[in-house]
Amino acid sequence: MQSSFPILTLVTFTPLVGAAIVLLLPRERLNLIRWFALAVSLVTFGLSLVMLGMFDPSNPDLQLVERVTWIQVGSWTIDYHLGVDGLSLLLVLLTTLLVPISILSTWTAVEERVKDFMAFFLLLAMGMLGVFLALDLFLFYVFWEFTLVPMYFLIGIWGGTRRMYAAIKFFLYTMAGSILMLLAIIWLGLQAGTFSLPELIARGSIPAATQFWLFLAFAAAFAIKVPMWPLHSWLPDAHVEAPTAGSVILAGVLLKMGTYGFLRFNLPLFPEASVRLAPWMALLAVIGILYGAAVSYAQKDVKKLVAYSSVSHLGFVMLGLFALNPLGIQGGILQMINHGLSTGALFLIVGMIYERRHTRDVDAFGGLWKVMPVYGALTLIVTLSSMGLPGLNGFIGEFTILLGAFGSEAIGSPWFAGFAALGVILAAIYMLYMFQKMFLGPLDKDENQKLKDLNVREIVTLVPLLVFIFWIGLYPKPFFDLMAPAVDQLSAALQAAALAVP
Repeated sequence: MQSSFPILTLVTFTPLVGAAIVLLLPRERLNLIRWFALAVSLVTFGLSLVMLGMFDPSNPDLQLVERVTWIQVGSWTIDYHLGVDGLSLLLVLLTTLLVPISILSTWTAVEERVKDFMAFFLLLAMGMLGVFLALDLFLFYVFWEFTLVPMYFLIGIWGGTRRMYAAIKFFLYTMAGSILMLLAIIWLGLQAGTFSLPELIARGSIPAATQFWLFLAFAAAFAIKVPMWPLHSWLPDAHVEAPTAGSVILAGVLLKMGTYGFLRFNLPLFPEASVRLAPWMALLAVIGILYGAAVSYAQKDVKKLVAYSSVSHLGFVMLGLFALNPLGIQGGILQMINHGLSTGALFLIVGMIYERRHTRDVDAFGGLWKVMPVYGALTLIVTLSSMGLPGLNGFIGEFTILLGAFGSEAIGSPWFAGFAALGVILAAIYMLYMFQKMFLGPLDKDENQKLKDLNVREIVTLVPLLVFIFWIGLYPKPFFDLMAPAVDQLSAALQAAALAVP
């Protein structure tokens, strides 16, 4: 459905305009720069709500489509082609929500080169939104690669003591996988004469053997970004060294670019290969769930604990997607949102205590609830959300994924769901262990005696995330309704492909 009003362009490029204006502001006017960047991000969030108002939840097809010829050489064209459906809508909204929250968290955490930081952050927001809205493979790749640049500088300039090592490792890992995806995109474009994703899906004539190799080429880029075990080793370094706002966006949005890539490209473009490889993808997902949980428990650095927990949580998402049925896919999409909310909040919480104590060692704390009761209460809610307590958002996503995986014909065995369920138990162990060590017990360290509780700005930073944690946990129906028609349509195509697989 072609749109006459370019709402998707406005959502995508408002941060770019904001970044350009930030560069014109006087470098010494720090508060002006901060407030302006926050205002731009809030305007972008407002535009995404306008997009939501224009979206028809009952329509499974791509909506608000904008398409203009961008590059034309000979018989093939590259289009500026944007669109949104139930597969991408919630991820766009999550991105526009987390960006202003992340900027608000930098008020005292980022005090050097504030102008440069805000410009890079707004550029990163533009790249992420472009990834979720692009429908031309070439345009998607441009946005995909563009996100590497601002994130590289955010880690490399404003990160911790090993920031350059972490930034280079992040860049090289993700670039290496992306090269294989680029080759696959070029092959598809040359064979079909178009890079339009809807047209490539509609043709559906890729031989099964070719689908296998193309699936692996795309999967190389997406699996690194997720990150799936065993391609995860860049993630803890990037998280630990990144500034708090960078960690929030890295966990909340950038990792979802990988899971979204599987959902948007691998499943509909290569359905037969997806069916054949589903058991293997499920196996890697379950290994990631258990491995991430076990390694999280062993961490003394609380930020590294949260980072490894992402490997486990994103394993649940991948298990849901490759269940290849409506329950699993809807659970996977919702868990992407849940992880962005809960883990984003955890990184904010870690950043708040780090600003006060300049350490993230779990053993450096103890009894914090006695001096920081508001901080302790909010941390408890987020901790319970992350471990999947019923009534909070994490439970809904994990339960739906396990239902989908248990009954999945594509995966072929309920044992995958059984072993994945152990990850829920392990999450409770390492999250409660962390909370007990930091907040309960005696207040026996002098450095913690005079810690100040959260201020108004810090509470305001966390409250929107807590609202959605409870909303999804208590009444998830509106979120499922937004994605259901598109998921049903994708699932039907995958079921048809399954029948064609001998």
